[in-house]
Amino acid sequence: MSIFRCLLLCAVTVFAVAIVGGELVRAGETQAVKVDSKLPAYKPVSGVSGNIKSVGSDTMNNLMALWGEDFTKFYPNVNIEVEGKGSSTAPPALISGTSTFGPMSRLMKSEEVDEFEKKYGYKPTPVRTAIDMLAVYVHKDNPIESLSLKQIDAIFSKTRKGGHSEDIVTWGQLGLTGEWADKPISLYGRNSASGTYGYFKKHALFKGDYKDSVKEQPGSASVVQGVASDKYGIGYSGIGYMTADVRAVPLKVEGSTEAIPAAAEFAYAGKYPLARFLYMYVNYKPGSDLDPLRMQFIQYVFSSQGQENVIKDGYFPISSRIATEDLEKIGL
Repeated sequence: MSIFRCLLLCAVTVFAVAIVGGELVRAGETQAVKVDSKLPAYKPVSGVSGNIKSVGSDTMNNLMALWGEDFTKFYPNVNIEVEGKGSSTAPPALISGTSTFGPMSRLMKSEEVDEFEKKYGYKPTPVRTAIDMLAVYVHKDNPIESLSLKQIDAIFSKTRKGGHSEDIVTWGQLGLTGEWADKPISLYGRNSASGTYGYFKKHALFKGDYKDSVKEQPGSASVVQGVASDKYGIGYSGIGYMTADVRAVPLKVEGSTEAIPAAAEFAYAGKYPLARFLYMYVNYKPGSDLDPLRMQFIQYVFSSQGQENVIKDGYFPISSRIATEDLEKIGL
């Protein structure tokens, strides 16, 4: 079991059964996610002004914009700029001091942490702001029922470290018949600046190499748009970017015949194999006090209003337990 899945199982499952009246709210056969009732409502304070610049994850671009828009309603004298070109752009901006926050869809690499620590004498602090499910998308008319991680590896990777017996290049190799049998699979993915690119490489490609035929896209939305306009396409992107023109394929993990849908209950239970936290990195010197602007923005993110925006953007909110743990990491 991965560290992330263990974190979900240990720290989030409790939340999943205590969101509203002790359980997830059911609507027909679906489950509507609600914000943890233990998270406080945000209450503005006086004297907060200044500029916030967010540099980092494209996956979190819309989310940071939603938070910023809501935050400035409380503080009209605050200006917020969001730049989302990929998670790898977050560490350099945070190190150089040109950004206030570094949103990332992955944890920093050891060399990125080392570079930060070399300059400041302490490590950057990640806070877990939301939960994402990295979905494998196909066109809405594609009849594929499920995919295993080994099959996904054989579709997207030229090294096939997952151990599948053959390279997969047509939909017929995945069991589709009729018009689909001889149709080549068209691949869509992210560029190497993206945390999503790195996460998918590590967890779905078993740290293997992407095929040269993957059409690298500059953003999460463009991956989904590519698949939506290509009947024989397949791509990966955050669940928050799902549209009516694509379908998220249920995934199977090794040793199991159960196909896990990209649905909230399976992320909270730690069953969905490509679930992950979305982080926001902060330059916080241990033992110090954050300035009022950063302090209030982070407290807003962990408020009921902030987590409502997580749901609004298509992701899943964190629990009050996780919020408390991560606020303590930055002296709050």
